[in-house]
Amino acid sequence: MLSNTCKYAIRALIYLGKYSEDGTRIGIKKISADLMIPTPFLGKILQNLVKQKILVSTKGPNGGFGLGKKTEEISLYDIVKIVDGEDFFKNCLIGLNPCATHAIDNKPCPVHKRFGSIRQELCKFYQETSVAAIIADMSGIEDLIAL
Repeated sequence: MLSNTCKYAIRALIYLGKYSEDGTRIGIKKISADLMIPTPFLGKILQNLVKQKILVSTKGPNGGFGLGKKTEEISLYDIVKIVDGEDFFKNCLIGLNPCATHAIDNKPCPVHKRFGSIRQELCKFYQETSVAAIIADMSGIEDLIAL
């Protein structure tokens, strides 16, 4: 459902939330190695998050990336919206993009009745789940979760 780019962005934000919350910057090579994400690809993702003020970056020998907001202020919804766009929460389950129910005079798609409430719950989950909540849920099981 989420693109690999979005999954990598979420993983990177969890990583930075866990290891740079005190304002320290972490270099792209360290993040890339720890998360096993190709450096050039990760760099593009992180720069996009910098443009959106989710992250901050500093150049130079002591430079790197850090959080631009508190982990409590960054929801999964924010990340998905930036990386994959809001279409993730609007597009039709069977490919009628966007689902006709979002247009006033159109009939709903055949799965809308069944999926509509699930879509609402999914949207609510993404909006209410912060990076801080995910980090808190990791407490004690960090070794089981491969970022």
